[in-house]
Amino acid sequence: MNFDHKTLSSNNSWPFVEAKRVLKRIENSFTKKEFVAFQTGYGPSGLPHIGTFGEVVRTTMVKRAFEQLCDIPTKLICFSDDLDGLRKVPSNVPKSEELVEDLDLPLTVVRDPFGEAKSFADHNNRKLREFLDQYSFDYQFVSATNTYKKGTFDDGLIRVLQNYEKIMELILPTLRKERQQTYSPFLPISPKSGKVLQVPVQSINKSAGTIVYREPDGEKVEISVKTGRVKLQWKPDWAMRWLVLGIDYEMFGKDLIPSAELASKICRVIGGNPPELLNYELFLDERGQKISKSKGNGLSIEEWLRYASQESLSYFMFQKPKTAKRLFFDVIPKMMDEYHQSLNSYENQTHDQKLQNPVWHIHPGPPPRSDMLISFSMLLNLVVASGSEDETTLWGFIDRYAPNIEKDNHPSLKEAVTYAIRYYKDFVKPKKKFRSANEKERKALLDLHSRLEKIGNSAGKEELQSLVYSVGKEHNFEQLKDWFTSIYEILLGTSTGPRLGGFISLYGVEETRDLISAKLAQ
Repeated sequence: MNFDHKTLSSNNSWPFVEAKRVLKRIENSFTKKEFVAFQTGYGPSGLPHIGTFGEVVRTTMVKRAFEQLCDIPTKLICFSDDLDGLRKVPSNVPKSEELVEDLDLPLTVVRDPFGEAKSFADHNNRKLREFLDQYSFDYQFVSATNTYKKGTFDDGLIRVLQNYEKIMELILPTLRKERQQTYSPFLPISPKSGKVLQVPVQSINKSAGTIVYREPDGEKVEISVKTGRVKLQWKPDWAMRWLVLGIDYEMFGKDLIPSAELASKICRVIGGNPPELLNYELFLDERGQKISKSKGNGLSIEEWLRYASQESLSYFMFQKPKTAKRLFFDVIPKMMDEYHQSLNSYENQTHDQKLQNPVWHIHPGPPPRSDMLISFSMLLNLVVASGSEDETTLWGFIDRYAPNIEKDNHPSLKEAVTYAIRYYKDFVKPKKKFRSANEKERKALLDLHSRLEKIGNSAGKEELQSLVYSVGKEHNFEQLKDWFTSIYEILLGTSTGPRLGGFISLYGVEETRDLISAKLAQ
């Protein structure tokens, strides 16, 4: 669908707000650019996690919005800092004790503890690229190791050397006193050990393009800053990369705001123009702690996709990037349902509303129609109530709810059945905790049992919902929420649950009566 310029330029969804900042930057530039460069950075010192993916998907959303605003070509660069030295061993990898021997070696030299690739960086880079390819992202993968060694960064490295004193004046005040004594923007890569050394620079030679340092054994060494013989500390490296690669836009976690501000100053010192930047809030684990690659305390990409669709993950990433969000397994059902609700809304929305809708930003083309006749949450509760982990049994309930439905014509629903069973087995079943009904609850449930018999199987979900509501009201539950919670805890073993009218309609009136009888008999 083509949108008029007025609708595009006035849209205030966050990707369009960001895209308009980039466009203003380009329009105000004195240098005509062949393409606009968007960048995401990745440190392959740990396995890729959802936070890493989030940067790529969100940046892609901004890039796509920008492409709607103008016809300037774009490029998404996914940059891997794989020339960094391994400073600590990740806790979530096999054979971690062996990696101790590789500390301080470039990540592209560190052994792969999984035994699948040439190096740890190669393994992690491949995992990231596999997933990005699975999502069909249009990106250019750039390795720091290759870029340094090819000499692509040589001009930038010389500029850092030429402005050594100015850069030190910017950086040193931000460091602890003891760190000030040893800091240098350049990290020599030892010709002896191959390690990325964190040692003071004794002197620099701007005309020769070299630095002098001492090896751990005391030997004084003069080394060129070109072609991969040194690695920049990450803040000047970030600035240099913006300059050499011509980066126009990049986002980063809120914890890096001071670093981004410093990198921007360094970029100007060496003759560059820092990109438009967006800082996003951090993802939190189940305990409210920042997720970390090294700790492995967040969800992996693979884990999310075991229980939900790719689109639900993108939907999660779209939501309020400036707001901290808890990223754990329990958010998955809600994201699945909200994604399909957004799909259902899209067709009847105005042009401006469509551009506000997350699904427009998720899909590279027109969003598909949802074929989820039953919500994911409802499917989960169906598995809970039936106690069955068999897909055929679940499809029997679904067929009764929506007769003559063909699985192959409802691929999202078909996948969701599989996801729901997996999710139930891994997260719901181990935590199920039924409780007995008190006298008041028992009387109300027996009344519901009796009324369900009278209403019969022909009742629709709204009629059934009204029936449940009426029973709770007539049995003097001060808060009807307490009545519904009682049903969930006594019948399903959970504290929350589905809209009961829809659930009873799906599960079956007689089956619901049998469930009530069974739980009250215990």
